[in-house]
Amino acid sequence: MAEAQTPKIYSIAAHRGFADALVAGLVPRYADEEMGLARLTLLVPSSRAARTISEAFIRHAGETGKAGMLMPRMVAIGDLDLDEALGALLDPLGASEIPPAVEPTRRWLELAQLIEVERKELGEQTLPGAARLRLARELGRTMDRLLVEEKDPDDLLSEAVLDMLGDLSDHWKQSLRLFARVQERWRSRLQELGEVDAARRRNQLFDRASAKWKVQAPTTPIVAAGVTSASPALARMLRTVADLPNGAVILPDLDLKLTDEAWEELGRAGASCEPGGERFGAKDALTHPQYHLKLLLSRMGIAREEVRAWHRSGISAAEPARAVAISSLFLPPKASRSWAQLEPEKRRLKDVRLMTAATAEEEAQGIALLVREALTVPEKRVAVISADRSLARRVAQNLQRWNIEADDTAGRALSLTPAGRLLGLLADLISRGFGPAQLIGVLGHPLVLRDEPEARAEWLRSLRRFDRKLRGPSPAPGLGPLREIARKGGVCEWWEKVEQVLAPLTDLPEQLPLADALDLLAQAGEALAGEALWSREDGRALASLIEDVRPHARLLSTQIEPTDLAGTLRDCMDEVAVRPPYGGHPRVAIYGLLESRLARADLVICVGLNEGSWPQAPGSEALLAPGVLRALGVPGAEFRIGLAAHDLAGALGAPEVVLSRAQRDAEGPTLPSRFLLRVEALLGELADESREKRMPAFLAKLDRAPEPAKDYPRPKPYPSPKQRRVDIKVTALDRLLGDPYQFYASEILGLRKLDPLAADPFSDPALRGTLVHDILDAWHQAKSVDAAVSIAEFAARKFAEAEVHPLFKGLWQPRLIAAMERFEAWIERGIIEGRDVLATETDGSMMVQGVKVRGRADRIDKLADGSLAIVDYKTGGPPTKKEVAAGFRLQLGLLGMIARDGAFEISDGLLTGEASRFEYWSARKKDGEFGEIFEPLKKSERQSGLSPDEFLPEHERYLHQAIDRFILGGDPFTAKENPDYPGYSDYDQLMRLEEWIVRVSNAQEESDQ
Repeated sequence: MAEAQTPKIYSIAAHRGFADALVAGLVPRYADEEMGLARLTLLVPSSRAARTISEAFIRHAGETGKAGMLMPRMVAIGDLDLDEALGALLDPLGASEIPPAVEPTRRWLELAQLIEVERKELGEQTLPGAARLRLARELGRTMDRLLVEEKDPDDLLSEAVLDMLGDLSDHWKQSLRLFARVQERWRSRLQELGEVDAARRRNQLFDRASAKWKVQAPTTPIVAAGVTSASPALARMLRTVADLPNGAVILPDLDLKLTDEAWEELGRAGASCEPGGERFGAKDALTHPQYHLKLLLSRMGIAREEVRAWHRSGISAAEPARAVAISSLFLPPKASRSWAQLEPEKRRLKDVRLMTAATAEEEAQGIALLVREALTVPEKRVAVISADRSLARRVAQNLQRWNIEADDTAGRALSLTPAGRLLGLLADLISRGFGPAQLIGVLGHPLVLRDEPEARAEWLRSLRRFDRKLRGPSPAPGLGPLREIARKGGVCEWWEKVEQVLAPLTDLPEQLPLADALDLLAQAGEALAGEALWSREDGRALASLIEDVRPHARLLSTQIEPTDLAGTLRDCMDEVAVRPPYGGHPRVAIYGLLESRLARADLVICVGLNEGSWPQAPGSEALLAPGVLRALGVPGAEFRIGLAAHDLAGALGAPEVVLSRAQRDAEGPTLPSRFLLRVEALLGELADESREKRMPAFLAKLDRAPEPAKDYPRPKPYPSPKQRRVDIKVTALDRLLGDPYQFYASEILGLRKLDPLAADPFSDPALRGTLVHDILDAWHQAKSVDAAVSIAEFAARKFAEAEVHPLFKGLWQPRLIAAMERFEAWIERGIIEGRDVLATETDGSMMVQGVKVRGRADRIDKLADGSLAIVDYKTGGPPTKKEVAAGFRLQLGLLGMIARDGAFEISDGLLTGEASRFEYWSARKKDGEFGEIFEPLKKSERQSGLSPDEFLPEHERYLHQAIDRFILGGDPFTAKENPDYPGYSDYDQLMRLEEWIVRVSNAQEESDQ
């Protein structure tokens, strides 16, 4: 009687290097002199793994001196879409009993519709479009997860699930109810279509292949290499492969040295203690790197003792002694007590270094230095593994300083690429309106007219002029205010072209077809960028995404609110990873965790070993409670932590390893990864020997230290006599005396602060002041024609015409109109008392020592005694009497001097006279009402300030002092000459205030003592 054939299943230890060790064993075992390895079929987990193994075959051929080799056929069985990949292997074209798979995008959109139907039947509120589509995507993921585990909708009604419903919160009950009802509807819909979910079809293909091979074994060898997925159908097929006469299953880093006690401590791993019992216990060590392999063996029906060690080593194998330390490193809690008796030599992780940087940027620089150093060794290969995509990009950017182009094989989300950002910004214009920042981002995008350099240069010149006028508070919504801004910037012709592109994105209905929205975006993007939008890898990925979503959205009449378009598009683009075209350095690779599996290099640098990065925080299932998953026999979210631990264990098998982390990232202090803490705990007193101290020390010397800068002196510019001869505005005299440098920068150099885009309209006094002045001036003009014009109605109409931001109108319009109504009452009372308004917003000037002093009066009234009253409107608080007396607020007095010694221009000539009253009419709230009249004069001995007799003479003294010193004299325009002057801070950066103010202040304090 023939002996029963044992399954052929092997494990390649981490220190041997999976891909190279695999090839080293496959070539002598399966190579044919004529056909090479062409008869061999390799089942691999992913297309990335296939590429890694292909590179290992090439290295092996080079090492053995072979000119070439026919490589085996490699099939990625981890992909859901298997038809093209499997070909005749599983004969899907001949599998007429297996229905075709439903298209994923169509399923996503139909699930969104089913969700809305169910929510209506359950009496729940309608979800917005973006939230509904997001929920449909999450529901599809949960369905696939259950389908991979071969769980049907009927399993949600199993006794185990029903028994625990009473322990669930209302939130989980509602989620479970919605999920079960939608899944049942979807099953009915699939029956109508005659299709199945892709995950179910993959299971059926696996089972079909298993059944076919059991009946008739393939004549050519089949080897499954590196597959660790523990889905039941795949596990059954792998068992069949292991039982084939010419088949084998080769696992990555199954720890054969783990003790039986530690192996049992991992938990049930899919093996229930009794028929129908729980397959995953609450205390299962899901986070252990061997747990998913134990689950796979359990589902294959293979004991760990049946697994044999693969004794071939790869080109980049590490010392076997490290395997003991790696095995000990991840021991479960009870078994890790053996660390206390572990000899130092068995705890030592030789050639493994620990590097800690202060910040993420320093970490990236240190890693780049390590890579640069390693590349000086001929043929040495380097792999940087990171779960943090931003950190990976930083490493790649730092390598570019040495002209080292490293391919980040994990890629980046389509939404972060140039093409994705352009379409995302256009979607933002639809969803959030034409905000200044978004608008400039679209019009100045690098892809706009990229292929026409001259046209782009002219485009950008017009854009800069438009940008200059757009700065400041956000304009009112719509294209009208933007058209007026373009007119002010002198770019009307350019704006007409812009408006032709953007006009279709405005005035959209409350709901529109998703397909039409994508059409609008694509047309606008093409109008701006032309073929450049689609020409590169990100553009091709974007085109594929749109062509995938658009026909299904049109077929299903999917509707979306314009406000949800940006979020929906971003969700879609975040699902697409754009990878580089692979033209980087041949010996440097940057991997994500998924891409790093099976890969090997001479130096492996694991970066970002912080909690939340490696491992990433396990996100709980959005629709099914953890207890429900456990009752269904599905592993929980912590399972992914175990996969991350297995990735790290595999990386630790490289000849040289660096484990790196930063103490701070962009969000603040970080916590070291639990894996890194275990490494340090295992090393104990040996940890200090393993510290990477050279690279952090080099960072300070990486760039040449700049020469110590001399102390920046307090600015004291000395303009020429010709430059000094400028007019003095009445609003600038106090600035000239208090902070001469501000006057110099503003009036002599003509420098003005550049307002930000979309400045806060609520805190901008200039906007309020301009509106109030314009409204009051126009009201006075209208009142001269029709005395019955009411300020409230007039102001409300002017606010509507002004096209200011709606939020500004809602916040300030009621307050300002209330204040202006009080102004109207005071003016009417003044008329009764013999006070008449002579002029509003009138310009005046006078000559003093040959210097022109000019200003604008908000209002000039004639009093009953024939003298004049100078009125200045304020939307905020008026200056105090002390400030006026100190020379910090000289505007009203200078206007009075112009009325006395010069003239104001009015419609019928010039206005002159003696001013006896000076008033600030403020719109601020006082005593419960908006509006206040304040006179900056000392009216009694109890008050401070300037008396009426001192008021104009004191202003005249200040004016002559300023003219003698700065305009006609030679005094320097010293920055902050009077530290008490409450001036603006617009020029503080220009004068580099913070570099000298402390030094000057200290010197003044010492001199005072």
